[in-house]
Parts: sequence; C-alpha cells; structure tokens
Amino acid sequence: MSTDTVTIEELAIPASVDAPEAAAFAQMVDVRNAIETHLMGTDALNYTARELLPVYQVQDDEPIRLFVARVDGRIVARGILSWQAEEGASASWAEVEVLPEYRRRGIGTALLDHLTAIALASDRPSLQADAIHTRPSTGRRIEPPTGFGWLSADDPGVRFLLGRGYRLEQVGRISALPLPVDPALLVRQRAAAQAAAGDDYRVVAWTGPTPADRVGDLTMLKTRMSTDAPSAGIDYAEERWDADRVARWDRQLADSGRERLTVAAEHVPTGRLAGYNELYLPADRRRPVTQEDTLVLSEHRGRRLGMLLKVANLQQLAEVSPSSPMVTTFNAEENRHMLDVNEAVGFAPIGYEGAWKLTP
Repeated sequence: MSTDTVTIEELAIPASVDAPEAAAFAQMVDVRNAIETHLMGTDALNYTARELLPVYQVQDDEPIRLFVARVDGRIVARGILSWQAEEGASASWAEVEVLPEYRRRGIGTALLDHLTAIALASDRPSLQADAIHTRPSTGRRIEPPTGFGWLSADDPGVRFLLGRGYRLEQVGRISALPLPVDPALLVRQRAAAQAAAGDDYRVVAWTGPTPADRVGDLTMLKTRMSTDAPSAGIDYAEERWDADRVARWDRQLADSGRERLTVAAEHVPTGRLAGYNELYLPADRRRPVTQEDTLVLSEHRGRRLGMLLKVANLQQLAEVSPSSPMVTTFNAEENRHMLDVNEAVGFAPIGYEGAWKLTP
C-alpha cells in the first residue's frame, strides 16, 4: 500500500535479535524510542530490541501485528494492531506513532486507516487506541467520562484521534520515582502498613520465574488483574491464565534479558496470596526499572496491603540493584488509592496515556 512516497508494510517478527530480518525490527524500536522520548521529554520509557521482541513473539496469549511506514526506505512511523485471544473478545487495539519531523504528511492517517480496515474485517471490529501524550498545561480540556484527569486539545495526538472519530475514555498517569528512596521512609511506611495489615498477612518474595508452589495463586491473581484494574469504558474481556500461560510469561521475561522482582502478600490463615507487586529490571542496571502489576484482591482491601507490597519491593530493589536510577509506572487517574500510595513514597507525574474508543 502506498500514499505518495509513503510505503506501508507489515513487519515480520524475527525469531531472534540476531536473525538477518531483525535489522528492520531494531530500526522500528529506535523509531519508537525517538518518538516517545520526544513526547515525554525523557528516555525513561525506552526499551532495547531484545527487551521488546518477546512481547511480539508470544502470539498465543496476546496476538499482535506490526506495521511500519517508510519514506525512501527509512522507517518513519509504526502501527500496531493487537487483540485478546480469549473467546468472545470483540475489541482490537490500534496504536500509531510517527516521527515528529514526518507528521502532518498523511502518514499517521494512512497507517490508522490500514489498521482500521483490518480490524473491521475481523471478528473484533470494536476499535480502541492507546496513545502517549504530553503533560497537559494549556489548551481546552478534553476529559474522559470517568471525571478523572484530562488531556489538552492542543496535544497533537489528541487532535489526531479526535479528528478521526475517537472518544477519550480514560486517562492514565505515567509516574517516575527517582532512586534511591530514603531507607528510613521505607522502613516507616512498611512498619505502618504491616501494623494495619496485622498478623494475618505476611510478605513473601521471589526473583525471576514463578515458584511452583505459587503458580496456582498467580493464575488467579493475573486473571483478577484483568478484571479488577480500572478500565473505564474500554472493552476488555477477562484474561485466561493457567499454568502453561504462566510458564510462557516466565520464558518471555527470560528471553527479554530482564529480571522480575515479585513481592506478594500471603493471607496466613489460608496460605493463599492476597495481592502482588512486580518490578522489571533491565540487564543494564543504570537504566530505569518498570513497575508493572500491583493488585490487592478486593476482598482483602482496606488493610494497607498496597503500600506494604510496594514498599517491600522497593526495599528488595535497593538490595538487588542499588545502581538503578528510577522506577516508572502507569496508573489510571481514577485509581486514587494507588496514586496515593505512589505519591507517599515519591512518585511524580512525567506524562500521560490516553485510552480511546472509536465512536460508531
């Protein structure tokens, strides 16, 4: 497919970063990093090709197709179409990113039109989009139905999606925590959180793959993460997690070269896990750490377990990787409780993510 001098093509997912066809994938990752660094004003969300490749390779659980736009052979934009593998899931997700110097040439529109045509022809015609946005400061406020957070109508991504019939459903906050955190603060917060939790809860931790005796609980927690996390008006089906999927997820982590630190809260009377928190460490410990899932099951909330989990994992991180400079994380703006926990240990906003839905 071509528009003027723009060529859009689907990018093959290489078997490894060392395969001959991996060169184009690596170029795509460089383009991704350049775009998001420009948007955020920081490279805190950058990844290497090795770290991202396993995300695209695990097609059984999270199918994904990758497209690029080229101008004179150079990759200048990327488009991602993904969906859930679960039966009954009806939504597709589209993501389009264009290098700043190539915007306003119809490249983003051509990519989004291409993704839209594929989605509408599938059995997942409900189209949704995620997009990174600059921190809002001026301009007309675009607010989601949740009533939490806002984006600026002056933001290029906001203008692009509104102009193509999308409606903002949710605003996510991207936060960063500079490291190290004052150890005394973490000790105080952990002691207060443990006192609130009481003797019925204890912290357990592991590094890397999921221990065999925790796989059963983790399948339940991961399933609940897909339904309990705030999703506003976004269509999202319950994820199916079993032992095989946990094993694939653990292999994906190993293939990425990253290390996962997990802290969980065990409900002592039952021996079952009531919540968990994850930190992902890059191989280069001078780069930022990403905080992924944090979940406390609804039946165990109100006992400050969220604070207990986050602080305990930050203490573990300080021991394992004292050279790590920062932790980044994403949270829905309406998830005020978790934002309160983050802010109490020093997280501050560095950017925002919009969750959008194409209106009929």
